Amino acid sequence: MSLALVVEFLNTRRKNMARFLNTNIRKFVSFQIRMSSDQLGELGKGAGKGGGGGGTVREAGGAFGKKQAAEEEMYFKRKEQEQLAALRRHHQEEIDHHKKEIERLQQEIGRHESKIKKLKHDD
Repeated sequence: MSLALVVEFLNTRRKNMARFLNTNIRKFVSFQIRMSSDQLGELGKGAGKGGGGGGTVREAGGAFGKKQAAEEEMYFKRKEQEQLAALRRHHQEEIDHHKKEIERLQQEIGRHESKIKKLKHDD
């Protein structure tokens, strides 16, 4: 396998990963915009006051409604951080895998080149 094929393979993988990231980033940004929209009002203010219905506690409003809304926000923020950490780990694993693959392929190339040199020397 030539070095050009290895480079082509890695470029294809890079393009596929970029396409994957672009769609996920787009979803993430639209989610953030939706969550920070001013049309929601203050979460936990109760039904009909801009907070919307989110269960009986949130519909009642007051301190408990605000507390529940804050807990929900923290939950989703934690989930988002976990997902980002998992994505970072995944990318690092991919990078490590590709580095090992490049090493292996370079060894293969060296082995084939030495065979070619040996064949030329035997002529």
